[in-house]
Amino acid sequence: MSRTTRRITGVAVAGICAAALAAPALAAPTAGPDTSNAPGKTQFGIQILSFNDFHGNLEPPSGSSGRIQTGATTADTTNVGGVEYLATHLKQARVGHANTVTVAAGDMVGASPLLSAAFHDEPTVEALNSLGLDITSVGNHEFDEGYKELQRLQNGGCVDDGPDGLNNQNSCPTGTFTGAKYQYLAANVVEKASGQTILPPYAIKTFNGAKVGFIGMTLKDTPSIVTASGVAGLEFTDEVKTANALVPVLKAQGVNAIVVLLHQGGTAPAATPYDFTCKGGGTLSADSPIIPIAKGLSPAIDMIISGHTHQPYVCNLPDPDNQPRLVTSASSFGRLFTETNVTYDRRTSDIVRPTVADSNNMLVTRTVAKDAAESTLIAKYKELVKAIATKVIGQITVPAVLRAANAAGESQLGDLIADAQLADTSVIPAGGTAPVISFMNAGGIRADLVADANGNVTYEAAFNVQPFNNYLVSMDLTGQQVLDVLNQQFVNSAGAPTRPYVLATSAGLTYTHNRATVSNVQLNGVAINPTATYRIVTNNFLSDGGDGFPAFRSGANKYFGGLDIDAFSTYLPTKSPYTPGALNRVTLAP
Repeated sequence: MSRTTRRITGVAVAGICAAALAAPALAAPTAGPDTSNAPGKTQFGIQILSFNDFHGNLEPPSGSSGRIQTGATTADTTNVGGVEYLATHLKQARVGHANTVTVAAGDMVGASPLLSAAFHDEPTVEALNSLGLDITSVGNHEFDEGYKELQRLQNGGCVDDGPDGLNNQNSCPTGTFTGAKYQYLAANVVEKASGQTILPPYAIKTFNGAKVGFIGMTLKDTPSIVTASGVAGLEFTDEVKTANALVPVLKAQGVNAIVVLLHQGGTAPAATPYDFTCKGGGTLSADSPIIPIAKGLSPAIDMIISGHTHQPYVCNLPDPDNQPRLVTSASSFGRLFTETNVTYDRRTSDIVRPTVADSNNMLVTRTVAKDAAESTLIAKYKELVKAIATKVIGQITVPAVLRAANAAGESQLGDLIADAQLADTSVIPAGGTAPVISFMNAGGIRADLVADANGNVTYEAAFNVQPFNNYLVSMDLTGQQVLDVLNQQFVNSAGAPTRPYVLATSAGLTYTHNRATVSNVQLNGVAINPTATYRIVTNNFLSDGGDGFPAFRSGANKYFGGLDIDAFSTYLPTKSPYTPGALNRVTLAP
């Protein structure tokens, strides 16, 4: 028997509410018999399947990104992930559940492997269509290429990349792209010019007359962690105020059962098994951003599905009435999904609030059969991407240049990338001055630089390291501003010591730190002069003050160059075969 016929409705708001928008009709995967929603039943079950932070990982992720801790130690891991396996697991989970919905909590795309990113993440949208995703909130990475691109992913259409593809990207390689069959929700993302949300703020799922509402949001701090151009003209409103304002809007439509899909989450104090946090006896860290949000969201909201922090947890967190409310997260990269089974009560037109006993994080093991449709999709795009992916751009003398940092916060790969940025001539305006210092954020280095058996580095390997397509920006900083940047590695914008977050720096810049402040800052052996002017280069993310570095915002005479990945792929051949040097730019004080 097929799943119960579904109807999903989305609504766009200006302020609190506005006209209704119809969400796309979605195909229903086959499920086993379930008559719990038969006429006359006062209660019946609804299955909610959820995941988050997929990041375009169509193929099984490699390295630690493709494993998850399943035992008491970090060595006890299981290989998981890959959309071919995720699709199969979801289909198997739906068997026996006529009333089922599949939802997500943002970052479905962005920071994606080349297989998806080379085609503006169109392959990921197609893969999510195939596996039966119904609804997702937006995440911060959905804004990497701007909100108009996000709307294109929803509605379809092609990007004009030119006949050969621009910047190693090729939209609509087979001629068309129809967009997402699932519904993106953006309740707290408002276009300033119109006052309208850029996408519907909520969707209503109907099971034979029984309504469940889903409110979708990203974190309000999205502008601080994406490039300014990606969020230009947008306002990101408070998560709690936004969701609470929508509760009466939903109730006016007869919707009492409400689930929030929120791209913000919690963290665990230490590495633990995927099923340990809260449900297994552990707790979320007290400073987890999700805790105050959960505390503020209206008691009328029955459940929170979260993301962003890439953590696995199934927790009860107190609501404003100090009553427990379920909050879940399924790690990242398609390694887990969460199955939550709730009871809908027709007498109250609401679901009975679920607890941790009703919800489980499930491993996406690779021991099941691959989903045939997903395998076909991957094979198609692997063939299409070959011309871009297999181009050799250089050689290294080690199996991999590592992104892991030493105790002082310096890494082999960070040094290499910072040097590549410093050498990039695209950031020098005509008649201008070349930069003398480069800064790179560690969070933008997403994988080790891995060579093939012959020591060759392909474009795909380089792209896996830097998948954001950030632009490089040169600017003037005073010596004092350089010192401010370095000190902001260890204190937040309010001056509180809540870090460290050590930036990669180019050769010649050296300093010492004690995890609280920096000292002995020199450029080529000469102390940085606070009143002198230094030309520096970084990416547009840091230039906009991202990752908590506001000192970059005040840089003068900013000039945009080319893409960071282009700078890297141009630099590596000039140093090939490359051997990592000593880590001696940053020193940790005794």
